[in-house]
Amino acid sequence: MPSLTSQPTTPPDDRPRLATAPRTGLRGAVARSPLTSFLVLAAVFSWWPGLLYLAGWSPLPIAGFGPFLAAVAVLAATGGRAAVTGLLRSMVSWRVPVRSYVVAIGLPLLVSGAAIVAVLALGAAPPQASDWALWTGIPATMLVILLVPGVGGAWEEPGLRGFALGRLERRFGAAAGPLVLGVLWVVWHGPLFLAGQILWTDVLTIVAASVVIAAVFHSARDSVLIAMLLHATNNAVGGGFASQLFDGADGTRLGLLTAAGWWLLASGVLLHGARSRRRGAVTAGRAS
Repeated sequence: MPSLTSQPTTPPDDRPRLATAPRTGLRGAVARSPLTSFLVLAAVFSWWPGLLYLAGWSPLPIAGFGPFLAAVAVLAATGGRAAVTGLLRSMVSWRVPVRSYVVAIGLPLLVSGAAIVAVLALGAAPPQASDWALWTGIPATMLVILLVPGVGGAWEEPGLRGFALGRLERRFGAAAGPLVLGVLWVVWHGPLFLAGQILWTDVLTIVAASVVIAAVFHSARDSVLIAMLLHATNNAVGGGFASQLFDGADGTRLGLLTAAGWWLLASGVLLHGARSRRRGAVTAGRAS
């Protein structure tokens, strides 16, 4: 596995600035607490379809582009046009190492594929031929999720990884930051859990995936595009294909095995990061 523990970079809106007069009102409150403001706005901009869902007017109780809108709003209030432009540029930042694309597409295929094989090995009934044929729709589904806001989860990434991750890492550390974000990400998915549209096993998957996506994001020079590509691929493979193959106890087993796969990867990322930090501390001690 390529190194997935590159150090996070500083978001453009956090660069040193000339002193300005303190802001007041709502914009001032956002500037004083940008991360908290983002979390509140992400919930507001994401959960509003819940009422429409309860009334039977929406198929989903959540808007997947809410974190993106929240990040744009907070960046506009705190860093102006330059900060918003920086986020948008990262969303189309495609000049990254080729291995970043391989990892972003390959990891979801690896985890879901291994989970499917394991479920079948444990005695699940083989899916029908028509279910297996769903794999042909994976590329188109991935592109739709990647390009269309609100379809799937890719448009969560500009807010979660592009805005919140770096701030959480600076507050809690490179190891704990992605884990904290994973817990917050679970909370954000609350309406989907309450509506029964995703399994409880996804709690485990989401936290582990947060660690892995953070590592892939940093290894790709903090390219939001790569994080979006990984997220879109995972939802197309896991949600659009693997989850359609089994139901009942076999479906739950698939969810648990998928979570185990992501946690195996997350554990590798965390161990590699801990070793790198220890080596860095030893090197710094010798230099001093």
